[in-house]
Amino acid sequence: MSNTINAMSVDVEDYFQVSAFESNISRSDWDRLDCRVEKNTLKVLELFDQYNVKATFFTLCWVAERYPQLIQAIVQNGHELASHGMDHQRVTQQTPVEFQSDITESKKRLEDISGQEVLGYRAASYSITKDTYWALDILQEAGYRYSSSIYPIKHDLYGIPEAPRFAYKPINNSQFLEFPISTLQFGSRNYPCGGGGYFRLLPYPVSRWAIRRLNSRFQQSSIFYFHPWELDPDQPRQQNILFKTRFRHYLNLGKMENRMHRLLSDFHWDSMKNVFMSNIDDYPHILFR
Repeated sequence: MSNTINAMSVDVEDYFQVSAFESNISRSDWDRLDCRVEKNTLKVLELFDQYNVKATFFTLCWVAERYPQLIQAIVQNGHELASHGMDHQRVTQQTPVEFQSDITESKKRLEDISGQEVLGYRAASYSITKDTYWALDILQEAGYRYSSSIYPIKHDLYGIPEAPRFAYKPINNSQFLEFPISTLQFGSRNYPCGGGGYFRLLPYPVSRWAIRRLNSRFQQSSIFYFHPWELDPDQPRQQNILFKTRFRHYLNLGKMENRMHRLLSDFHWDSMKNVFMSNIDDYPHILFR
């Protein structure tokens, strides 16, 4: 096992709140659906406790307001609470004024519920893109210290392929930081190795090799993410969705828990704050907009 400490993160949202289902499930129906996020997130907490892992929970305010006891469990167990916005609106669907209201209100409400300062933000579906790069300035102005919202890959829904692969300061003359999900570069293209559907798609040894390579060859901490619903193979199945959406969402859900046990055992993990925020002067200013 490498001595490198990697960053573990969880996007706390329910199965029906994913962006891929937004054309099939109306937000007005959310409260009437079988809500499983509390049970699944408690399962995540139990999993982390087995391996003495601390993580960052990027949490929807929608979830926090309905399950405040869950938020208390997160912070009382020593984890970092961060914002995932109010109700999973992608930045690409918001004006700057709407985005400012969203991230300001979610920060305040999460802090009120948890009693913990919220430093970090992750955009729904990594939706800070070239067209919404203005969001970083607004995050800084709202008091956030970092974002983990720009994915340096080519994807049909998100991504800035030419963005830096490792932590950097994206705003000139500022200490605000961006922490991109981990990738490895082959040729001119970046390939994801930091969780999500890719972790379920590829055999586990591929992810283990990629994280070890980041740790040993590049001397970089990996940033990994997953969702509580990925540990729930019994979640209600959505009908009348595209094959690509069905494949991405449901693939290998039954294998996820075992893979997480292996991942937590094979590497050292801590929260985003603990891994990255103690040495912010070491990160470069990289402006690419």
